[in-house]
Amino acid sequence: MRLAASCFLVLGLSVTACAAGPVVVKARRMFDGSSDRLTSPGIVVVVAGKIQAVGTTAAVPEGAQVIDLGDATLLPGFIDAHTHLAQEASDDWKQDMIDSLRKPVAERALDATEYARKTLMAGFTTVRDVGSWDYIDVGLRNAIRDGKIPGPRMLVAVHAIGATGGHCDGTAGFEHGLFGKETGPEDGVANGPDATRTAVRLNIKYGADVIKTCATGGVLSLTDDVDTPQLTQAELDALVDEAHALHRKTAAHAHGATGAKRAIRAGIDSIEHGTFMDDEALDMMKARGTVWNPTLAAGWWINQQMERGRYFPPEIVVKARQAIAAVNATFKKGLEKGVKIGFGTDAGVYPHGMNAVEFGLMVNLGMKPIDALKTATSVDADLLGLADRLGTLEAGKIADLVAVPGDPTVDIHQTEKVLFVMKEGVIYRNDRAASAPAAN
Repeated sequence: MRLAASCFLVLGLSVTACAAGPVVVKARRMFDGSSDRLTSPGIVVVVAGKIQAVGTTAAVPEGAQVIDLGDATLLPGFIDAHTHLAQEASDDWKQDMIDSLRKPVAERALDATEYARKTLMAGFTTVRDVGSWDYIDVGLRNAIRDGKIPGPRMLVAVHAIGATGGHCDGTAGFEHGLFGKETGPEDGVANGPDATRTAVRLNIKYGADVIKTCATGGVLSLTDDVDTPQLTQAELDALVDEAHALHRKTAAHAHGATGAKRAIRAGIDSIEHGTFMDDEALDMMKARGTVWNPTLAAGWWINQQMERGRYFPPEIVVKARQAIAAVNATFKKGLEKGVKIGFGTDAGVYPHGMNAVEFGLMVNLGMKPIDALKTATSVDADLLGLADRLGTLEAGKIADLVAVPGDPTVDIHQTEKVLFVMKEGVIYRNDRAASAPAAN
């Protein structure tokens, strides 16, 4: 059963209070999602799940519930454009492999509900989930949409589409026949333009909101080099053409420059990772407006795990070290060139709920804090095709609203300390729960 707008949830589990009328959220300052500076004070008026008014002098409606968060900053709900809510890596690679083979689909689906809850409580009210198994992403999206469980709004990809033996082929590196049959378009594995179109159509048939592809090798896959191209130009042309014809946006996992450039030429909407992109690739992205999600958090986490002695297969260690050594320089170059950078973290490679570390990693590499905040608000909303509804605090938009203590433009790590979360007018978190009396 869906919750009424302005209900307040404790950890997304039980309703403690519901406001029948308008809700006014106040804080010392506010970031609207697109401006180059904060405004003060911040006032957002919410009615029936929508933003009615925003601004320093927005009027408080009669009888409204007023929530004053004090020395905090209001922002649009954060967006992460690269997540995997059906999985989560642990400190034990071998155990992860065992769990992936032993856990039934129902258990993995239940795990995913907890990952979704953690993501929402961290202030991420919308995610783009770019690859799953057994349609867990579709079921999770639907359950959240229908108000059955708490979690972020989800756009899902079903199967990420790639070539036989490539990064998107989940059976690569295992004994032939172990999984009963060779993978094909129904599993997201396609060879040739026609099969690629079939894979796109199957994904959409079974619920995909976005089409994700693997244009190059990957770090955590067992049988490929990280920078090698894995789809031909004709295959990527077919994938993007078919997806766009069916009104779906596209995303390409691409570490290497050659594969990234093929995807960019094909008209891909976003490049994920982009670790080894060269000047030509970055210039192409700048010219075409292609969004780049560097997923710095994934490399940051894997590097930490390796330094702590976590086991990875030797072939993965080699690729991880190559990628970690390259990505920072590529990011700085892309930033200098003015490439449009979005916010995507590869959540699931690291524990869910830590998404906001990406802000600090981008700022440490030279991005201005205010621009980092834009990546997870207005930039990602535009990338996901949701800019008319989300990404900025404006009258008429969906009431997705978060608050962090202090001023995140002074200390970007304040984004890791979210204290208030509202999604569609429903308050899921308020660490400063005392509200002012209703206005007269």
